[in-house]
Amino acid sequence: MKPTLFVLAAGMGSRYGGLKQLDSLGPNGETIMDYSIYDAVRGGFGKVVFVIRHFFEADFKEKIVKKYENIISVEVVFQELDYLPEGFKLDPERVKPWGTNHAVMMGKDVIKEPFAVINADDFYGRESFRVLAEYLSGLGGKKDDYCMVGYRIGNTLSESGSVARGVCEKDSREYLTSVVERTYVIRDTDGVIKYKGENEKMIPLGENVPVSMNMWGFTPEYFAYSEKQFKDFLKENSGNIKAEFFIPLVVNNLIVNGIVKVKVLDTPSKWFGVTYAEDRPSVVEKINALIAKGEYPEKLF
Repeated sequence: MKPTLFVLAAGMGSRYGGLKQLDSLGPNGETIMDYSIYDAVRGGFGKVVFVIRHFFEADFKEKIVKKYENIISVEVVFQELDYLPEGFKLDPERVKPWGTNHAVMMGKDVIKEPFAVINADDFYGRESFRVLAEYLSGLGGKKDDYCMVGYRIGNTLSESGSVARGVCEKDSREYLTSVVERTYVIRDTDGVIKYKGENEKMIPLGENVPVSMNMWGFTPEYFAYSEKQFKDFLKENSGNIKAEFFIPLVVNNLIVNGIVKVKVLDTPSKWFGVTYAEDRPSVVEKINALIAKGEYPEKLF
């Protein structure tokens, strides 16, 4: 059975403004998601599931879903603030989304096979989808055997400002041992990559340190693990209306407790995305360069 691609497209992109998932960046109006779907199809994925918000459903289906109808099987699920386990109520002051792993939980009724998770607004590159599909396709009914595409941090920075990155540590067998979210990572004026640590101290990182760009591979029992941890999360954060339930939080807990193992898949692909509005011209330029090199056709679909 071919794996499924699960695309997190419910966010609004506060720093960029608007629904950047629907922004046309390719020469024929292609979005970043279009390039992800194109790479996923040729990499070996058999279905794509989008998680979105109800308020832009019509626009999303008209501009995005229709173009894939004859390309790959598509399903749409929804993430809303009040989608909570039985026994929990939404704090009326809560406006912030519950985070990436809450979005992942919305796929449990439609995904029964190994699946990958990606962000809608990140350009991941052809090789990343290939290695991810290859790993997931080889699981053959296994459980608790996950993976993560580990990008070399030097290939993931924005030219317009700092970024947040999940900095990874792995063991000698290339299995993930921890992911620590660093909320301020930048290439300093001296050319060295650094993150902001305790007491605002800037700490250097090597060019090839693996980071998570939210490109994960799971099997379906991950949904049950997520539901259990989400209930614990809600109890622990009952007074915090800004707390978010992130994928690395769940994965770290599963690793620490010896429940799962997560293979780190290396990729030479260069990530890029529209983190800031100022990034847009550069992204357009990079896409056109890839088309000129023959990696993508001028018109995808």
